[in-house]
Amino acid sequence: MAKKSKTQRAKASAKKAAKKAAQERGEVVVAVEEEPKKKGFLAKKEAKKQEKEKQESLQDYQIKQEEAKPKKRRFQFFFDVRAEMRRVTWPSRQDVIQWTGVVIVALIFFGIYTLILDDWIVTPLLFAISSLGA
Repeated sequence: MAKKSKTQRAKASAKKAAKKAAQERGEVVVAVEEEPKKKGFLAKKEAKKQEKEKQESLQDYQIKQEEAKPKKRRFQFFFDVRAEMRRVTWPSRQDVIQWTGVVIVALIFFGIYTLILDDWIVTPLLFAISSLGA
């Protein structure tokens, strides 16, 4: 069996999370089994009676769903963060090392640039301007 790619795993994880969230919200589809139609004198009365019962049970179910409040989970945020962290596509170790080097070189470059600008250009200018006023 071939190993799933990161994208396939992320999609599967998202699908599971969506299914779980829908289940928590109470989006359950009511499965109603229909009996074969009866023929005869009382068939219409029975059909009407069954239809009425189905509607009443459906209304009762909907009322129960409205009354049932979702449970508050104290650590829901942390569960969501954990699920998101599993979906993230993390860079490889080699990429992290490479980009860390780029950042360090940029910091050194701009540090030296600021040092030169401050010590060799701005400080002598300020010293020259202050000596003119005295």
